[in-house]
Order: sequence, then structure tokens, then C-alpha cells
Amino acid sequence: MQDFLAAFPGEYEPAVHVEPGFAPWIGWQHFFNVFLMVLIIRSGLRIRTEKRPTAFWTPRNNPKGKTSLTIWFHQALDILWLVNGVIFVVLLFTTGHWARIVPTSWEVFPNALSAALQYLSFDWPHENGWNNYNSLQQIAYFATVFLAAPLAAVTGFRMSGMWPKKAERLSKAYPIEWARAVHFPVMLYFVAFIIVHVALVFLTGFLRNLNHMYAAQDAVTWTGFWVFVASMVVIAIGWVAARPLVIAPIARLFGNVSGR
Repeated sequence: MQDFLAAFPGEYEPAVHVEPGFAPWIGWQHFFNVFLMVLIIRSGLRIRTEKRPTAFWTPRNNPKGKTSLTIWFHQALDILWLVNGVIFVVLLFTTGHWARIVPTSWEVFPNALSAALQYLSFDWPHENGWNNYNSLQQIAYFATVFLAAPLAAVTGFRMSGMWPKKAERLSKAYPIEWARAVHFPVMLYFVAFIIVHVALVFLTGFLRNLNHMYAAQDAVTWTGFWVFVASMVVIAIGWVAARPLVIAPIARLFGNVSGR
């Protein structure tokens, strides 16, 4: 085992050069992603438990497209989240930072196993996220951005009111039951990812890690921490405000809102 860990320390050198550090846009992208994801999860859980909606939203040009205000809010958040994700992916590839989260060598797999063993043994792998993620992190980020997110999008679209009602052959080939069976487990994956991600951020040098994400600097100071706290306050306000009294005036800008 020691020979294996020596041969595969948990990370590898990317096949393409990647500039060290994090640009400020990554911090903003990270905040918007977390903010929208939290509200998406909140509204999604509300949809699953909401038996008698208190308010409904109807498109102005389609009276038959009536849906609950909670579903409208969930889908509106989804669109914003997808726009934010597209911007992130475009910036990721145009700035060359894609190699941070996209494996460029088969060495990623034995190194990921090595990193997992080190985490399990509590002799954790060396953290140097400013320059390079370890292989287990890289696989997790790749799966989240390029697998879980698109899967959430395509299953959510199938379940939404935007799905073409007259596309009978397409609906038969892609049944809504399959989308429902996949969409919720994908949400659970995101919840698990967030919990593990936040735990490791705080357990592996939280001041430096928060500076990476929220202050775009590789330093052990409190700047990133206080920006993180401010972002959590904004997210908490969004969580509390996500109710019909606040959502309805916004929804009226795009359609008609009515009571039960």
C-alpha cells in the first residue's frame, strides 16, 4: 500500500498548462450557483409536499398553461441556474481553466483511489487547490458540472410545462416517469455533494479555502471568510423570502397570478 501511495500521491500534473489561482469571476459564479441551487432545492421539496397550492401562475398567451406558483418559481430558478452554468462553462474553456476539473490523463483514477484512501485513513492528501485539485476532487467536480447538472436539466425539462405537448413520439421515447425517477436522486446527489464539499472546505484549512473561492487570493486571512458570511446572509434572506407574498409580484411580470 505504501508503494501504491508513493506511485500515486493523489494528484497528477495536468497534460495542459493551467495558470494558478482563481479569477474573480469564479467567486461570483460560485455565489450565484449556491444561491440558486439552495432555492431550487427548497422549491423542489416544496413541490413534492404541496398538495393544495395557495397560488397559481398562468401565461398571458396560454390560459391552459396554468401551474402552481411554486412550480413556476422552481422553473424560473432553473432557467437562471442554467444560464449561470452556461456562462461558467464558456468562461472555463475560454480562460483555459477547464483542465482543473476535466481529467487529462488516465492517472486520475489510481490517484483518485489514493486520495480516497488517504481521506478514509484521516491522513488526508496534500491540499493545494490554488494550483491543482487532487484527483478525487477533480472527478467529483467533473461529474457535478458535466454529468449531474445536464441530467438535472434534461429531466427537469421533461417534467416542465415547456415540454411540447403534441410531441407524442418523443414523449413515448422519453417517458415522464423516467424523468421523475431520475430527477429526485440527482437532487439528492447535489445535496450530498454540497454537504461533503462544505465539510472539506472547513476541515482542510477554511481560511485559505474561503479566500480561494471568495477573495481570489492565496492567503490565510479573514477576507474570504467575511465575504462567505455575507453570502450566507443573502442566501438566508432568499430562503425566508421565497414565499408567495414575495414571489407573486415577480411572477406577475411574466403572467397572471391567481389564488386557489
